[in-house]
Amino acid sequence: MATGEKKLRWGIIGTGGIAKAFARGVAHSKKGELVGVASRTKEGAEKFGAEYNIPHRHEGYDALLADKDIDAVYIATPHPLHAEWAIKCAEAGKHILCEKPVTLNYYMALAVIEAARRNDVFFMEAYMYRCHPQTAKLVELLKAKEIGDVRFIQASFGFHGGFNPNGRLFNNALGGGGILDVGGYCTTMARLVAGVALGRDFAEPIEFKGSGYVGESRADEWASASLKFEGNIVASLSTGVSVNLDNSVRIFGTNGNIYIPTPWVPAREGGTVKIIVTKKGEPAPREILIETNEWLYGIEADTVADNITNREAKFPAMSWNDTLGNLKMQDMWREQIGMEYDAEKPEGWTQTIHRRPLAVKKGSVMKYGKVPGIDKPVSRLVMGVDNQSVLSQACIMFDDYYELGGNAFDTAYIYGGGKHESNLGEWIRLRNIREKVVILDKGAHTPFCNPVDLNKQFLESLTRLKTDYVDIYMMHRDNIDIPVGEFIDVLNEHVKAGRMRAFGASNWTIERIEAANEYAKKKGLKSFSAISNNLSLARMVNPVWGGSLSFSDPVSRAWLKKTQMPLMPWSSQARGFFVPERARPDLHTDKSLSHCWYSDDNFQRQARALELAKKKGVSGVTIACAYVLCQPFPTFPLIGPRTPRETEDSFKGLTVELTPEELLWLNLES
Repeated sequence: MATGEKKLRWGIIGTGGIAKAFARGVAHSKKGELVGVASRTKEGAEKFGAEYNIPHRHEGYDALLADKDIDAVYIATPHPLHAEWAIKCAEAGKHILCEKPVTLNYYMALAVIEAARRNDVFFMEAYMYRCHPQTAKLVELLKAKEIGDVRFIQASFGFHGGFNPNGRLFNNALGGGGILDVGGYCTTMARLVAGVALGRDFAEPIEFKGSGYVGESRADEWASASLKFEGNIVASLSTGVSVNLDNSVRIFGTNGNIYIPTPWVPAREGGTVKIIVTKKGEPAPREILIETNEWLYGIEADTVADNITNREAKFPAMSWNDTLGNLKMQDMWREQIGMEYDAEKPEGWTQTIHRRPLAVKKGSVMKYGKVPGIDKPVSRLVMGVDNQSVLSQACIMFDDYYELGGNAFDTAYIYGGGKHESNLGEWIRLRNIREKVVILDKGAHTPFCNPVDLNKQFLESLTRLKTDYVDIYMMHRDNIDIPVGEFIDVLNEHVKAGRMRAFGASNWTIERIEAANEYAKKKGLKSFSAISNNLSLARMVNPVWGGSLSFSDPVSRAWLKKTQMPLMPWSSQARGFFVPERARPDLHTDKSLSHCWYSDDNFQRQARALELAKKKGVSGVTIACAYVLCQPFPTFPLIGPRTPRETEDSFKGLTVELTPEELLWLNLES
């Protein structure tokens, strides 16, 4: 540290045992100083502050976040509180070191890391062993192939905590159980070792099999897992809070093995640790000593200080993607042994992850439009509800979309066998916002495209959605063997009964749409209010799904301009075609992408989109989204983000205005 360089000023949220360990460590760090502490009570903060000579002692965590003398916060609360306070730290502009696990599951972690990114602060999950020089030495040995090619990994971390149903280790409400408490050490190590062996920072398993015991307190007390990675690398992991394990790591290769006796808490107060290497042909095992005078948690604090400008740590410390991959692995482990937290169930999602009322944030860039028959404004970007397989994911994604200004959701009877409709309905119920959102639901997909099945499916969809009406209903496909009048009649019956406010169709031809609307006009009935065919800057070369139709051609666009029929286009950004890392003439990893969108003219459009994106300081995806939004007829593109970051990326399309000349140029029409 250079002379006169300002130290990183730390605050601690929480005053338990791990907070004390960190406080002692920071006192021995080179680049940090402990300035503040917050407890739920004034007495707790005063006691902790006096013990560790901390000048700023706050009652309540919000008070610490308002302290201008604090740069970074170490979150040392029980697991279920991590997400809320990590997000609030980010919003307060504080850098974050969050005790592991950063959240209870992968989807919650997405929200935390996105908060760090949007607020431009540092974030790291506190697996302190990853910062210690012993781990760096292990990486060095693996890269040098000291034991040849890695074949098998063994990692264990477990202890007998003494059963206490109300204590943190065993209480479901407090995030109890071994997998999240210490099992994450084993998963991070296995992913690191396999990753380095494969030439990466970490690797994800291609096979995973977990087993374990969930006790009477509904927390996992001991568990094991078998993994397989690419390159036929396998691993065996074990963990628990009710079993004493040897708490070591062994790595076996083609030319020997590595043994780490103290992998998880190496030299807490400085000192010497060792890695033992046994090689084929050598007379005896070789001890490699790693010595440091630095304290373990001091090293961790200095790792944060060293990487502040990067906003995330460098390998082998925990990066953002490393944290996300590790939690996804822990989710798999818990799922396979039936370990679910109450906080992941519907009753645990009555509030947002940050524990504030759901509301649109200031500065929203969302634009709104009008669809005939719907008495609410409709957000110009519509959230696709076709991939949110669990409620945690749905709540994280839908809350974020709503807070950014979105209010319209597109789903269908066939999506996820009904699971996606159910998750959307559950989220709306939990947030109590039915009259504030627009539901676009689809049904009667081939081979059930007939009035009888339409009725049956629609009523079932209403039950799944937990509502007595949808704002707009669309037939998912057409059936040209049935006269259009039969469909118009049955749809009008539902409108008259109040079960639909408006209706339309997805993947219908112009001829059938006009025939349906002409029939409705003659009979004095409601006609189609909107259409949902594909429209994108990239021409759909082959149908994405059977029976799907595109309106990207000049004739269809001219008809839309003439009629001003609202279009809610699916695959509006060509399913990632405008991300050059995903779509190149020589890249065919995604077979669906190449089959549906690869053509010479589309790659010309991609090149032009990227050229214009560079001029405007945005991405090619943003230009592709703006192309659809800026058409001379009303459009409401459907988006299908998998992460909050992808949602925000799509929203950037709302901020780009393309001229008619630019639209023509992008589409190779000028």
